[in-house]
Amino acid sequence: MDVSGTVYRSTWDALLGETEDPTQEELYPPQQLMGYGDNSDQVRELQARLGQLDHFTENPTGYYGDVTTSAVLAYQQARGIEATGTVFQETWDALLGETEAPTEEEMFPPLEIPEVEPAQELDERCLTGRVLCISKTSNTLAWVIDGEVELTVDVRFGAEETPTREGEFEVYWKSRNHHSTLYDSPMPYAMFFDGGQAVHYSEDFAANGYNGASHGCVNVRDEAAISGLFDDVVEGDKVVVYW
Repeated sequence: MDVSGTVYRSTWDALLGETEDPTQEELYPPQQLMGYGDNSDQVRELQARLGQLDHFTENPTGYYGDVTTSAVLAYQQARGIEATGTVFQETWDALLGETEAPTEEEMFPPLEIPEVEPAQELDERCLTGRVLCISKTSNTLAWVIDGEVELTVDVRFGAEETPTREGEFEVYWKSRNHHSTLYDSPMPYAMFFDGGQAVHYSEDFAANGYNGASHGCVNVRDEAAISGLFDDVVEGDKVVVYW
């Protein structure tokens, strides 16, 4: 057979002779509805519906990460659906059929407010220039420009065995959709300031609050806030972590 890269009758006849008619699924493979890394209101609804069946036991965040993947896998295995951890139409239809439309409170449950020390003055190193001013005393990150606080968000730090280091640093690398190869976990909106330690959004912090800790990074649970902060911060901006 001539090697032309073009399908003539001889090529087509040969192919028909050694293959079977494709199935409907082979011709029209199912389309993924939701999967790892997605961030949407539909993912939040998915989490709330899985919560009604006790497969998702945390607060919905809208982010499809490790926690959501595990919940979807558990649901698929329980229902005899191919366990992929990804939501195709079959999984979604089954879930819709046995759950109720989530309420506003199920979709957006109130977050607990951590007990923090009374507001303190900013560390003097935060008073000049552009600074991510991070206080371990108040569990807050303040975005400060020339001494003026532009934004304040709750943060969470490393556990005792993996502490977040204190000191003065600078943002040396930004990675919007970063994924940790060391811990195999997502680190969206990562702003690295000291080796592998970074400020980033945490799905677990958003879901579990202070019932947990990071591997040393500074976790932020307000995704909308850190998304905007990520756009504002530039490499070279100062980072101060202090008590």
